Amino acid sequence: MKKGLSALVVAALLAGAGSAALASPLTPDPGRGGKARKAASGASCTARSYRGLRTTRYAYAAIVRRSARAYGRPDGRPFASFERINVNGVSTVFGVLGAVVDRHCRPLWYRVQLPLKPNGRLGYVRPWTVSLWPVRTRIVVDLSDRRVRLYRSGRPVLETRAAIGTTATPTPRGHYYVNQRLVPSDPSGPFGPGAIGISAFSEVLTGWTQGGPIAIHGTNRPYLIGGAVSNGCIRVRNDALRRMFAAADAGTPVVIRA
Repeated sequence: MKKGLSALVVAALLAGAGSAALASPLTPDPGRGGKARKAASGASCTARSYRGLRTTRYAYAAIVRRSARAYGRPDGRPFASFERINVNGVSTVFGVLGAVVDRHCRPLWYRVQLPLKPNGRLGYVRPWTVSLWPVRTRIVVDLSDRRVRLYRSGRPVLETRAAIGTTATPTPRGHYYVNQRLVPSDPSGPFGPGAIGISAFSEVLTGWTQGGPIAIHGTNRPYLIGGAVSNGCIRVRNDALRRMFAAADAGTPVVIRA
């Protein structure tokens, strides 16, 4: 498991957040192992203020250490619990949106995206229950032109055609994140060589296993790419899936738009 950012580094990047978010020189650079410059002496924040931790160039994943509880608001009551390993045997990960900080810019709570229904579910987790890790990739799925685009540090690095959900089983629009990457036992099967699980669920197939989770995956029927033929998942050609699978770490923001 990744070690994650130290408390000093997290405080430094939060001290440099605010309206400029991650553009501050105090921001850790994911391309250099997540290290940050030392926070300026005397850096301070307004106690219990909120600092955003996501732009189109950088984002952060929160990896559950042992267990974590999600709260509807800071100091509220927990509504969900998560273990270090999820039902599919991989690390439990949240997408980080920002943090509530103390006057020294140390995080008191992280505001995170959760892999729960309804789609787009948010919550707050305690910082000592997770490890923060920088992510510099982003995925955008355009349903209208049936294309998937992968960005690194804000720059496009991959564009590929995709198959999307049918009218009866549509691909859900919204803001999500990569919460798991899975390798099927049969690479020649319907998922191809891999599946990039995202924190979205089908809004119509409620009786499916695990609630009908949505994924970007490969295919054994490439001739259907470009059509509206799936149960809600996004299918891409296997060569594109391999590249995307290798690049898009857990925590990568995913936008699905019309």
